[in-house]
Formats: sequence, C-alpha cells, structure tokens
Amino acid sequence: MTIPLLDLAKTRTVLFDGALGTELMARGLPIGMAPEIWNVERPQLVREVHAAYFSAGADVASTNSFGGNPLRLAAHGLEGQAYELNHAAARLAREAAPAGRYVAGSIGPTGKFLKPQGPCTEQDLEAAFADQVRGLAAGGVDVLIVETQYDLREALAAVRGARSVSTLPIFVTMTFNARPRGYFTLMGDTVARSAAELESAGAAAFGANCTLASDQMAACIRACREATRLPLIAQANAGQPVVGDEGRIAYTQTLEDYVRFVPDIVRAGAGFVGGCCGTDPSFIRAMARIVREETS
Repeated sequence: MTIPLLDLAKTRTVLFDGALGTELMARGLPIGMAPEIWNVERPQLVREVHAAYFSAGADVASTNSFGGNPLRLAAHGLEGQAYELNHAAARLAREAAPAGRYVAGSIGPTGKFLKPQGPCTEQDLEAAFADQVRGLAAGGVDVLIVETQYDLREALAAVRGARSVSTLPIFVTMTFNARPRGYFTLMGDTVARSAAELESAGAAAFGANCTLASDQMAACIRACREATRLPLIAQANAGQPVVGDEGRIAYTQTLEDYVRFVPDIVRAGAGFVGGCCGTDPSFIRAMARIVREETS
C-alpha cells in the first residue's frame, strides 16, 4: 500500500506540529479540563491552533485527541462521547489543513497500568483504542500516531486495537529517559526491544517524543536508527517543565537553544521532526527554515 506521507519523507524531512495543550491553555482552556471537550464546545479555537501550525510550516497537524480514549475520558465523565470527540478532532484538523498537508490522529496513553501493576488487561486497552480510532478514521485523518507511550505492552495494544478497526498507517513514538546504559521507558523497555516488537506488529514508523530535550534527542534517534530501518520520528520537549505562578508550566529550553540541535536530529536519521511539550508555532516556524536548509 502506498502511503503518501511516507513517500514525502523519502524526498525531504517532514515537519510535524508542536504542543497543542499549552496552546489551548493560552486561549483559555482551564487547567484540569479535558482538552477534547473543546472539539465540540470551542471548535473555532482548536481549529485556530491547527491553522497556526500549518501557517508556521508544519506538514502534519496532530488532532486534539491525545486523551481521547474512553478509559482516560472517564475521569471527566466523557467516556460515552469518545466517538463524537475524536470524530470532531479529526474534522477540525482536516478543515484547517491546506491542500497537500496531512492530519495525524493523536492517540495518547490511557493513564492506566496493565496487570499486575494496575487494573487493566491488554484486551481492555485494545477495546478502548479501537473506540477512539473509529472516530478518528471516520473524521478523515491520514495516519494514526500512537504517542508518548511509556509501556511497550500498551503501545502494542494500541496498534492491535487500531488495526482491528482501521487500515490506516500507524506511527508510534515511545517516551524514553536517558540512562547511563541507554534509553529506557518508564516501564524499562529498551529502544531495541520497542523498535523490534512494534515493527513486527506493523508500525509504519517509529520514534521518540516528550521527556528528552532537543540536545538529548539526537543520541536517542541514533539508537533508534541502529535498532530499525523503519522511518523515524523525533519530537523533543523544550527542556524540562517548571511550575510557575498559578500552576502554569514553563520549559527550560529557549527557542534558539532548541532549534540549534535540530540539524543533529535530522542527521541522526529522523525523517519526521516536530515539537512536543513547551514548543509553539514560533518553534515550528524556525524548524521549517532549518529543515529547508538541511534538505536543500
């Protein structure tokens, strides 16, 4: 099957967008509210964020559905609206996308631990992710991106759940921490094991997002490149979070410091780059200039 987004990455570096939640907070989303509810209550503001990232040069926008699985929505009493909220998330990003740009259906973790650490079975997670993917697929996303995964078992359950209801390409990014012996998820999954099992499960692209600052991401991507020949994705944080006044979170890496490591990330093997926590359209605009220079 031909995948246009992967075909594009064979010709140049493809640029994802940056953080979504903080952009919505800047527009008034209260701390603690499920961002997905704004897909139906304040759709114009969600669409505005996507449009800002596309205007900054992003090739791909991720939908406002990171926490859109029923298990996570249940904390807000919204589990019964999972299909509606995900369908709306996809539609809003699709409406904002100019011709020739793409929409990725964002699928974050459930926030639940699998047995024996927690209450859930892999079948529970598969069913929850399948419910989410039905809405995203019907809303018109081009690919699915299972992101910020800290448990390989959950990431694999997400792939299986998505595949049970959709044939869309599935990208997966794990969240790794830098340790003296390499890069590991919170649950102890290595880059090599994660890449191998996700590739075997049918992931179309693999990579890392969140936790790592841009100066740390290049080495992680090199480890990913050693582990797999899948196309690689890198979406670094703008440093580490710092809680400020009124509980607002800021990040330690400036735009200038962040973007100076982007060429290293691309040279390490990332065919898809973008931002994670702490990044905004100004980061993506600067990254777009750098990516053009790197691939010209």
